[in-house]
Amino acid sequence: MSHYLLSVYEAENRVEGAAPSTPEDMQAFMRRVIALEEEMDKAGAFVFGGALHGPDAATVVRGGTGLDKVTTDGPFAEGKEHIGGFYIIDAEDLDEALEWANKVVEAINHAIEVRPFRATGRLQDGR
Repeated sequence: MSHYLLSVYEAENRVEGAAPSTPEDMQAFMRRVIALEEEMDKAGAFVFGGALHGPDAATVVRGGTGLDKVTTDGPFAEGKEHIGGFYIIDAEDLDEALEWANKVVEAINHAIEVRPFRATGRLQDGR
């Protein structure tokens, strides 16, 4: 099995598809996400996932050590699109990862970028 990062992209000032605008729409959205994550978990593909706060909540640390370090508010790069959330999944190959990405797109109606993920440390469950 290989790990893949499924990145959920959001565009500022533009809603791809239609964001849930009513409590009923939000409940339907959450039911789809919960069902998707349960399916991933049952298949042994779900490793970790989550949503991110908007880019206005970001803080960037730059520089070397000590006094050379600079901390600034805001995203690392100014852009119209940003990562809104992600999944780390286990998949046999890229084709299987793309199948999961298609299911994520169906559930949340956002563009998904799929990239191989190279873990540099031990994942929490020991994989």
